[in-house]
Amino acid sequence: MPIAALRKPNINIVNSKVDKADMKNLKKRVYRIASLFSGSGGMDLGFKDAGFEIIWANDVNHWACETFKKNFGDHIVEGSITAVKDEDVPDCEIILGGFPCQDFSMIWKRMGLKTDRGNLYRQFVRVVLAKQPKMFVAENVRGLLSANKGKAVTQIVNDFGEAGYRVDVYPINFADYGAPQLRQRVLIIGVRNDLNKEFKLPAPTHTPENYITAREALKGVEKISFNNENQNIAPSTVAKLRLIPPGGNFTDIPKNSPHYVKGMISHVYRRLHPDKPSTTIIAGGGGGTWGYHYKENRPLTNRERARLFGYPDDFEFVGSIAEVRRQIGNSVPPAGIKPIARAIKKFLDEL
Repeated sequence: MPIAALRKPNINIVNSKVDKADMKNLKKRVYRIASLFSGSGGMDLGFKDAGFEIIWANDVNHWACETFKKNFGDHIVEGSITAVKDEDVPDCEIILGGFPCQDFSMIWKRMGLKTDRGNLYRQFVRVVLAKQPKMFVAENVRGLLSANKGKAVTQIVNDFGEAGYRVDVYPINFADYGAPQLRQRVLIIGVRNDLNKEFKLPAPTHTPENYITAREALKGVEKISFNNENQNIAPSTVAKLRLIPPGGNFTDIPKNSPHYVKGMISHVYRRLHPDKPSTTIIAGGGGGTWGYHYKENRPLTNRERARLFGYPDDFEFVGSIAEVRRQIGNSVPPAGIKPIARAIKKFLDEL
């Protein structure tokens, strides 16, 4: 079995020559995707926009499944992946999935592979082993790299390798690929051994000099009628926000202020900076972690959060404000994964 590589993103793509007569047919090739831990479908949407066909999906969260149905269709199975049989998953060229990341996150106390939730990646491996797609793409938090003193990612890569794949692990920032959010994550990409070809991550499409800013991302967002409700907040929260400049957080509140708070993570009372991408939008947490507008003293609406992931305005989320916030915060930015999906399609076209 191959030794998996842990590497920084490789910014070169091998260009294979393709006869002009074949180009038209290559563009028409459609590759089928089965999506695990799909959530509301952020990664699926990026791949769909790159020309792939999502033929089957699975998630345990009811409201995420309802959102998926509204935007993609009824081909999602609601329920635990542990109840999904191998034969339930259709044959496909690619399997996608963002297996649960909370136990690998650097925000929370990490137990990684010691927990049932941390071991759900094994269900991903099981399906990959059974269906043998040409490739798989898994997404997780950066904390995966250091979870269990680095043993977690090593075990995960080895398990995928034993399923018959060359596996590479890429730490990435989705802002480098066009998402208006500084979202640092890990992509685990596998290519089936018998294909005898190495996939290389495409060059970033953006740099800090031309990142998409929050101001750009939120332009005209007030015109969207759905998922755009304002949340009620306490007068004390408004008072705190008045003391925090754009791009700041709770540490900007003077220590002699009655609104001073201490001992909190950087997400607390964090405001957008209009001329920078958003910092990471998270799924859970109390009111102080909702993310706040750079100009108005209020939390972001869910539509604004969706814009900061690169969701199109016609993508409608289903559920309460809290449920929708969770769906968005747990998702892969469609705008950020799309350039990578395009590179994968080109890779498959040239096999």
